[in-house]
Amino acid sequence: MKLLPQALFLSVRDRCKGIEMDAVAVNEEGIPYFFKEDHLFKGFHGQAELSNKSFAELDDHHHLGHVDAAFRMHYEDDPNHHDRMFFFLDNKVFAYYQHKLEAGYPKAISEVFPGIPDHLDAAVECPKPECVEDSVIFFKKNEIFHFYVKNKTVDERDFRSMPNCTSAFRFMEHYYCFHGHKFSKFDPKTGEVRGKYPKDARKFFMRCSKFDEDNDHEERERCSRVHLDAITSDDTGNIYAFRGHHYIRKDEGNDTLKADTIESAFKELHSEVDAVFSYNSHLYMIKDDQLFVYRVGEPHTHLAGYPKPVQAELGIKGPIDAAFVCQDRHIAHIIKDRHMYDVDMSATPRTATNKRPISILKKVDGAMCGPGGVKVFRGNHYYHFESPKTFVAARALPEQHRISLELFGCDH
Repeated sequence: MKLLPQALFLSVRDRCKGIEMDAVAVNEEGIPYFFKEDHLFKGFHGQAELSNKSFAELDDHHHLGHVDAAFRMHYEDDPNHHDRMFFFLDNKVFAYYQHKLEAGYPKAISEVFPGIPDHLDAAVECPKPECVEDSVIFFKKNEIFHFYVKNKTVDERDFRSMPNCTSAFRFMEHYYCFHGHKFSKFDPKTGEVRGKYPKDARKFFMRCSKFDEDNDHEERERCSRVHLDAITSDDTGNIYAFRGHHYIRKDEGNDTLKADTIESAFKELHSEVDAVFSYNSHLYMIKDDQLFVYRVGEPHTHLAGYPKPVQAELGIKGPIDAAFVCQDRHIAHIIKDRHMYDVDMSATPRTATNKRPISILKKVDGAMCGPGGVKVFRGNHYYHFESPKTFVAARALPEQHRISLELFGCDH
């Protein structure tokens, strides 16, 4: 493998510097993979790792310096390619199933996708009815190709309003063209870009605490695709959602949204909250193995003597994944390592009891409870359950709801 110059190697590892990604795709679990040179970022935050750590054969057959394009094919009518991740390098294509290279690959791009040129810039899947037929859209400079999976024919398009895409991405049924460190949302049938674009990818697809002088926290946070760290609603129904260095407050009744830094309202916490729940007009905020308590108000008041150890206050060792209290109840439901515990907040001392397994989600980012039941948050979606009991007893996930669209009213 060729060695990167030291300056480039360092910049590759910090996506908040405004780097241009070579390719973007989601894996089988819907986690975005961002490729840059011979490195890979998994998800919306975290450090880069070498791509060959996850896809070793890319190096075995082709000394990996970059990935030209990538996408995941999810077409059940095509069992030979369904649920595969495809990577394009120069004139070759690699197909992976569950991170294992498929037999016979790599192959020439022309063999698997006849009519599609080599040395691509980007690719993205487009299932029907979002496209007329199950398709893959390929980009090379200003040339756009719709490849129809079923009959392996190609329709060349002219997307006049779109910039040249260096990578492309289908996420939450929307289509994004990345160019530099900016992106534009486009219609996959026509290439039309509607709305105020381009936008900075770091605001919506990465968790970056600060990278410019733009203080419009509201749009960035409510429309971000990065998962929430924690969420709760207070006794009056106001919602507080936390992500990285920022939080969103959504007021009950008028749906007013406010976004700002965590430091501005909860200066003792600074950032990176693990879990939050509301009880008796107070916000209980957990960070690592410490519990902070604030009295709800304008401003919120940090209680003297806190933080205190989570174990001493709640009878369970931190960190934890999520926590919630249902209205008119004294039970804090604590989620940790795929189990839920009950803590009676009216008891002294408090202990974590009634341990039971959670079978339907490998990881919970946050949860909150209100008159309508329990909302459980994972990734970019939340799921509604009638009660804590039905959540724990569930054996299948209910309908997905989009956090950015249905909770915060974002249109992209």
